[in-house]
Amino acid sequence: MKLATLELNGRLTVGVVDPDAGLVRILDGVLGDAGSDMLALIRRYDELKAGLEERGETVALSDVRILAPIPRPPRNVICVGKNYHAHAEEFTRSGFDAGARIEEAIPTRPIVFSKPPETVIADGEPIRYPHGVSDSIDYEAELGVVIGRGGRGIKRADAYGHVFGYTIVNDVTARDLQSQHKQWFLGKGLDTFCPMGPWLVTADEVDPENLALRCWVNDELRQDANTRDLIFDIPTLIETISAGITLVPGDVIATGTPVGVGIGFDPPKFLRPGDRVTIEIGGLGRLSNVLA
Repeated sequence: MKLATLELNGRLTVGVVDPDAGLVRILDGVLGDAGSDMLALIRRYDELKAGLEERGETVALSDVRILAPIPRPPRNVICVGKNYHAHAEEFTRSGFDAGARIEEAIPTRPIVFSKPPETVIADGEPIRYPHGVSDSIDYEAELGVVIGRGGRGIKRADAYGHVFGYTIVNDVTARDLQSQHKQWFLGKGLDTFCPMGPWLVTADEVDPENLALRCWVNDELRQDANTRDLIFDIPTLIETISAGITLVPGDVIATGTPVGVGIGFDPPKFLRPGDRVTIEIGGLGRLSNVLA
């Protein structure tokens, strides 16, 4: 099931999207709070999911404005760095991985950082170019995992039982800040630096271990990979993060980007105002944003 947060006639609601038919079923009239708030729906999904695709009025997808599936996550977006072999190597070779040596390119434990909720924007919304702050802006196409059932100390074998669904994330990065500050929060955490969407696809419809992932800048294909190439798979990430941090419904985990980011080119291909970044993941749709 494809679920979206959207705006219809000035009100926020959650809908069940049929992109092939160009239709969306509006849920706020039939589910109360859970029909207008994706986080509330995630928390109550098990009791409400029966027959959800047949409930609510149907409107044209073109008549609504699609927002990020979770417009404001309950806390920082949890992100994973250097989680594809070839990207880990290109990042280390680029010189922007402060202090790293090529023999240390492949991490032995997941590298975890975060992006503030203010970074999240929707498909079609502009990424704000940070004039005077950075001139080395990069894209990172990623699979986003959304937690449905919270927990602490989650084991690998149980991890998928805690996943609500999946979405697309663009982990936009200011490479100069990332390098200069020798940590990733500032370079990853600028306002609008986490496009997400267009919708949230429930876990029962997705094979997260075999998803084609592609990214274009304008009309140039830059990234073309598959999630089966992750260094640390989703169960490992959930087990690692939840070992000492309680995950909550609505937490978003961005699982890392494959080879082909701007710093992997010689010279680097940084984004400029007017560039469009489009990400496609099989079964999850397309996320497209312009730098402005």
